[in-house]
Amino acid sequence: MAPFSMKCISCGEYIYKGRKFNARKETTDEKYYSISIFRFYIRCTRCSGEITFKTDPKNMDYTCERGAKRNFEIWRQDPADGKETDEERLDRLEREEEEKSAMEELEAKVVDAKQEMAIADALDEIRTRNARNERAAGGKEVGDALRDQIDEERTRAEMEDADMARRAFMTETGERVRRIGERGLDDGAGVDEGKRMVDADLMPPPPVPTFKRAVKKKKDLGAALGIKKRPALV
Repeated sequence: MAPFSMKCISCGEYIYKGRKFNARKETTDEKYYSISIFRFYIRCTRCSGEITFKTDPKNMDYTCERGAKRNFEIWRQDPADGKETDEERLDRLEREEEEKSAMEELEAKVVDAKQEMAIADALDEIRTRNARNERAAGGKEVGDALRDQIDEERTRAEMEDADMARRAFMTETGERVRRIGERGLDDGAGVDEGKRMVDADLMPPPPVPTFKRAVKKKKDLGAALGIKKRPALV
């Protein structure tokens, strides 16, 4: 069968790849290393023109020799046609170097961005901790100030109570009120005390308490409401 698609030079008949033929095989003197090269003879189906092709071990393909022309195949370009010049090679190397530099620059930017994010997170954590410590210290100071204020108010209230108590036991002239049995009384105070003692002797003794239950008189609620009681029949 045909190993590739071709066109007959004599009549222009197109022969597609895989078409079956009765071919004649011939072993040539050519070799690729130790691999023998074979030649095949076929005839065109239209004009019976002879077409020959041989194996190509180097490229793992077949080569058309005479009688036909191989059709163009995009995947089988001639290596000589695709050979790049020195300028093209330099341009390609420059492009690859630029792409490599761009990739390295991008990687460096990514690393820098990660470092900046880590530094920003660390700064935020430090700021948060400092703010928390400041709030705690401020709360302690406020608590101490409030405690001192409460102590001052308590002390002032105690002093005011003591002053009021002292004034309660003083006369209008500013003298302290003394008890009856207290010594060092003046004459006028002694006369008044003797008089109070005489009055106490002349007073009658208090009545003796009794534990007898007193009977309460019931109130006549009917008279208050205008209800008249009927006299008893008996």
